[in-house]
Amino acid sequence: MKVFYFSWQGLLALLLCLVAAFLLPLIATGTEDPISPGVTMLVFFLIIVSSILSQTTLPPAITAAILFIGAHEAAWLLLTGIAGNEGAARPSFFLLISAAWLLAWRCVSLLAGIQPSSTFTSWLLKLVIPAIFGAWILIIWEATTRGGGIPFILLPPPSAIGLRIVDSLPILAADVRQTILKAVVVGYIIGCSSGFIVAILADRVAFLRRGLIPIGNLVSALPIIGVAPVMVMWFGFDWQSKAAVVVIMTFFPMLVNTVAGLAAAGNMERDLMRTYASNYTQTLLKLRLPAAAPFIFNALKINSTLALIGAIVAEFFGTPIVGMGFRIAIEGGRMNVDMVWAEVAVAAVSGSVFYGVITLVERMTTFWHPSIRGS
Repeated sequence: MKVFYFSWQGLLALLLCLVAAFLLPLIATGTEDPISPGVTMLVFFLIIVSSILSQTTLPPAITAAILFIGAHEAAWLLLTGIAGNEGAARPSFFLLISAAWLLAWRCVSLLAGIQPSSTFTSWLLKLVIPAIFGAWILIIWEATTRGGGIPFILLPPPSAIGLRIVDSLPILAADVRQTILKAVVVGYIIGCSSGFIVAILADRVAFLRRGLIPIGNLVSALPIIGVAPVMVMWFGFDWQSKAAVVVIMTFFPMLVNTVAGLAAAGNMERDLMRTYASNYTQTLLKLRLPAAAPFIFNALKINSTLALIGAIVAEFFGTPIVGMGFRIAIEGGRMNVDMVWAEVAVAAVSGSVFYGVITLVERMTTFWHPSIRGS
């Protein structure tokens, strides 16, 4: 009976751990709060045991759980030990962080190979795997900035950004309300809906289709920094001018994608509708719009990111004393880089949630499409 299984991540992690043992200590001598020998031994124990168990033929779920605990507990101990000793990390510290990262890599590989037995398990894996991947981006970021002593003004550690977010929740909430709930949402709805309506008209009227598409390609190439000041002069400094920028940025992607989607229905299906004596409206509602649904949702997902970018950039050219773009510009000038990164993080999370909601709606409404059934 086979007991051991070859895992190159586990073997390499074990090798890095052994090399780090010869290069101790983890932090340069003479620091005020060095990592204690007990914590150091616990880190070595976690990595070595996890590396050995990664070579066994235990069930993948059990092995992944062991690797998850070992890798993240070791990383947590190392990061808490380097806090307050910025720039004092020795090569052994980075070797152990790398070993823990390899174990997390092996954990993700095992989770990705598990065949889900239920819908809940499938959704759980889809959440856990990206979460581990994202967590290790932050762990490596934290270890690099604190262990390498990177100046705060150049790149603050994620922990400092998170602390700034917690301390500035009222300010961030006001900025989100001004930028996203007003400018982005209003501009997104107007831009996408008007682009969809005009696409229906362009599909119905040939000269509109031939005239609007080239203009759409031209307008979509306009730089935001050229459009935003004009919209501010036209609509004022409040959120209405930013919504106008969002409308311009989202209108033509929706127009072009919807027109292309309406042309996606096959000739055989159209001939079948004609044999049923269907008029244009019936063919549009029952055949062509369902066939265009993937194109329309593709435009909605593209516009979800364009809308956020457009609103934030537009706020650089005039806004009341609130808004994400305003805050980034002001705090950047004051060298408060942690606040700038806090706004960037909130914008990234908001955009990801926006995109995820649209993707969820797409899966619920176009479950019949081959692109959804096969994913």
